Amino acid sequence: MGLLELFFDLAFVFAFTQLSRKLISELTWTGAYQTLVLLLSMWWVWSLTAWLTNRLDPRRPTVQAVVLGTMIASIAMAAVLADAFDGRSVVFASVYAVLQIAMALFFAVALPQPERRTGWRLLIWSTGTGVLWIVGSVTGDAARAVLWTLGAAINYAGFTLRFPTPPLGRITAPEWPVAAEHMAERHRQLFIIALGELILVTGLTFTRTDYTADRTGAFAASVLTTVLLWRIYVFRAGELLAEAIDVAADPIRLARPMALAHLTMVAGVVVTAVGDELVITQPLGRSDPAWVAVLVGGPALFIVGRALLEHTVFGRVSPDRPIALLILLGLAAPLLFAPPLLAAVAVAAVLAAIVLSDARDARKHPPAAPRDRRP
Repeated sequence: MGLLELFFDLAFVFAFTQLSRKLISELTWTGAYQTLVLLLSMWWVWSLTAWLTNRLDPRRPTVQAVVLGTMIASIAMAAVLADAFDGRSVVFASVYAVLQIAMALFFAVALPQPERRTGWRLLIWSTGTGVLWIVGSVTGDAARAVLWTLGAAINYAGFTLRFPTPPLGRITAPEWPVAAEHMAERHRQLFIIALGELILVTGLTFTRTDYTADRTGAFAASVLTTVLLWRIYVFRAGELLAEAIDVAADPIRLARPMALAHLTMVAGVVVTAVGDELVITQPLGRSDPAWVAVLVGGPALFIVGRALLEHTVFGRVSPDRPIALLILLGLAAPLLFAPPLLAAVAVAAVLAAIVLSDARDARKHPPAAPRDRRP
């Protein structure tokens, strides 16, 4: 992975920060739903760019121009994320629609044969979803939510189904080869970028408060949670992701759960950032259901995504993942009657238990190899 892609990913530190700001400013079911739709749109832009640099040399001037242009457009989208469903919907939707259509067109003209057919498929699908986003931006709130949800759903359904397009059919393996190490590294890098946003939000929130003992404790618990999320991610499955893609009979099929796993984990990190800001700001305040939902829900989402990644790589899930998830869900009700600081400590303890379980398994068992999916 080159410096160009690392530079491009910096735009997503800003994007993830804006998403967490969007959620904390409207900590309701509606706000959570809107944040999810916006996350899906930003993730789609990142995914298209990752696939672009996976297939074309990023040292080429034209590829660099497209990646840098996409970065600028991503920053523009991120800048209006907080108001994307309100006063700035036209700006967000227009940039997003034009961007995905332009990238698909570049795929169609720049990729070698037979991969170029994939670009034409993407162009047809992107044009259709782009219309939904633009029309949704000029309608009422309810219609906008429906049309934008439909636009996001069609993109991801197309990816899952390999963009079936008459008369081109579906994407086949020869039409979309996967550079395993590059694609694995791109997803790992984006997850690290998400953790960077978590550190940024945690640090900035702490510097804006009085350095009291309770806030310092909340800050320490938040930093510990970040370290534990990183450790759980990299243990075995995260490290062997490239090898898993390499031994897959159909790398495209493996890429789908891999992408979903990372999307879920990133969503968990964004929600965790909201929880960290709340607990550092009011560590001994009175918890309410929305606060407990983000304090517990963020790490729970991460565990779900990490379990999916483990299943993608090894074809199985360690028992400590579902056990930890059940413990977190079981803690939700009692934590309604506890201060946020106690909730943060309890979540960190559950994550620490996963790390200790992983370490114990590593001592008792030889390192696992990725599941061989070749015929």
